[in-house]
This record gives sequence, structure tokens and C-alpha cells, in this order.
Amino acid sequence: MSETTTPTSNAPAPEAPLTRSPSTTPWRKTRTAKLLASRDAITIYALVAFLIYASISIPRFASPVTTGFLLLDVIPVLLIAMPMTLIIITGEIDLSVASIAGLTSATMGVLWAGGMNIWLVLAVSVLVGVACGMFNGFLIAVLGLPSLAVTIGTLALFRGLALVTIGDNAVANFPKPLTAFFTSKLGATGIPTVMIGVLVVIIAFGVLLHFTPFGRGLFGMGYSKEAAAFVGIKVARSKFWLYVASGAVSALAGIFWTLRYTSARSDNATGLELAVIAAVLLGGVSIFGGKGSILGVLAGVLLIGSLNYALRLGRVSDVVLITVTGLLLILSVVAPSIGSAIRGWRHTRRVRRSTEP
Repeated sequence: MSETTTPTSNAPAPEAPLTRSPSTTPWRKTRTAKLLASRDAITIYALVAFLIYASISIPRFASPVTTGFLLLDVIPVLLIAMPMTLIIITGEIDLSVASIAGLTSATMGVLWAGGMNIWLVLAVSVLVGVACGMFNGFLIAVLGLPSLAVTIGTLALFRGLALVTIGDNAVANFPKPLTAFFTSKLGATGIPTVMIGVLVVIIAFGVLLHFTPFGRGLFGMGYSKEAAAFVGIKVARSKFWLYVASGAVSALAGIFWTLRYTSARSDNATGLELAVIAAVLLGGVSIFGGKGSILGVLAGVLLIGSLNYALRLGRVSDVVLITVTGLLLILSVVAPSIGSAIRGWRHTRRVRRSTEP
């Protein structure tokens, strides 16, 4: 009987599919790399680079005195930028913030000149800001009117009310201990004492935006309000309270402005909304909504404030400062669109190369 043999093949066994381990993932695709290349990070890099350059090349810039005056200058912008960040992330805007601050200042002057207790004056002034925010919120969230048109109208309305309230007069005899507190410093550091309260506001809005369901809902509203409403987010209610918060914080900025300069006038904080919006957009918040962070906005505010202060040290006129702020605002809007177009072109190019024989 012949023995049957099983045929064998000399072909090599198929290789197991190669899998890329996490350690071989390209660095540029990691989460850390994306964060380091984000618009927030780029703004922080620009801030650090400019501070180093200004400290080396501009006399008297790197000093506690400069730190104190620089922070005092940016505090109103920094305060109003916090609620403005949340509003723009939802795809809306508030152009009436500077007028609310001016109306608050006018109210303070009239009430104080009328003999009211200063602490009651401050409380009523904050309530005025809250009422203005509620008015904006009602028109935008409840009636569904476009925020751009509404806040352009209330910008003129609130400024006109400020002029009616106090006229062309100026009230300057506020309590000296209170005005001294708003310009006092923490020891020899040059840091204003009121920065403690400002930091509390920044932390509160940062936690609200990045660590609460309410904040995550704001990003969803920015991407699509219809989708956000479909998943259960109260879109109208969220927008209403954002405008109330914007009015209240704008009132705080108006109070600080009045007590720092010891003058209540109807034209206080005029044009402040331009600096606020420029800083927010420069800090990485998308004008179309859905993107942004408090840390990036903080860097944007400090960058614009440092640049303006450095120009002032060089005795540059206010017209140039306004021009620079406008250019930064345009840059912060145009740059993301250019970046998106470049990324789209590169993606299309890679796809075409991959489909070629």
C-alpha cells in the first residue's frame, strides 16, 4: 500500500495586518498638538512675545508702575469680555455694553449728587445694568429679534438716556476712601487691589463655560440652535440670562470707570465695545459661534491692552490707537477664514494625490 502524502505549498503565510500603536501616532495629530496649535495658544504666544519685546525695547515698560496702569486700563474691557465671550459663542452679539456702562455712570452721578447713600447708589446702579440686560434679552430671546439690530438700537437708546439723566454735567465729589481703593495697589507689585474681584468674575465665567452643562449647551447653540433645542437645551432662556449677565457686568465696569476717574459723565466708556469685541475675537472666539475659551479671551484682552499702552508710552495719538484696534478686529475676523480656506485646499490636494494611480 502506498502512503498518501499531503501536498504542501511553498507560498509564504499571509502577514498579520499592521496596526499603529499609540506611540507611533504622528505628534501633530495628538490632542496636545492640536491645543498647542489652536488660536487660543497662538494668541498666548503673541502676548508673551510682545511682552518680552516691549520689556527689552521700550523704556519703563517692565516696571510695577506700568503693570498697575496697564491692568487698570484693561479692567473694564476684561470684565465686559467675559459675558461677551459667552454671547458670541452662541452666535449672538451685544453692542450696547459701553452704553450700559455710560448709563450706569450717569445714574451714579445723579443719585450721589441727590444725597443718596453711596452703597445704595452702587446697588441701584447695578440694578440699572440688570434692567438694560433684561430689556435686550426680552427683545432678542423672547421676541426673536436679531441681536445685531437690537443692540445697535439700544446702544443709541441707553447713551441717549445717559445724556437725559445727567446732561452735560459731571459729578466728581465721590467719597475719597472709595475712589482711593479703586486705584490702590497690592504692596509693591503694582497690581490693582480690584484685580482680586476681577479674577473672581473671570473664574466664575470660566467655570460656567467650560465645566457645566449650561456652558456646553452654549457651544451647541453656536453650532446649531435648532439642534440644541432638539436635544433639550433651553435656547431662549439661556440667551435671556446671558444678556442679563452682560448688563450686570457692564454696570460693574461703569462703576469702576466712574470711581477710577472720579467723574460721572454721560459719555464715559464711549467706544469701549470696539475694544471688547476685538479682544474676544482675537482671543479665538469665532464670530460665527461654537468656538472659544476664556483663557484665549484673557490673552486677547492683555495683548490689545499691552499694545495700546506701549503705543501710549511712545506718545502715539489716540487716533492711531483706535486704528490699531480696528485693524486687529479685522484681522481676527479674516484670519480664521483664510486659515480654513488653506486647510480645505490642502485637504483637497491630499485627496487628489491619494486617488491618483
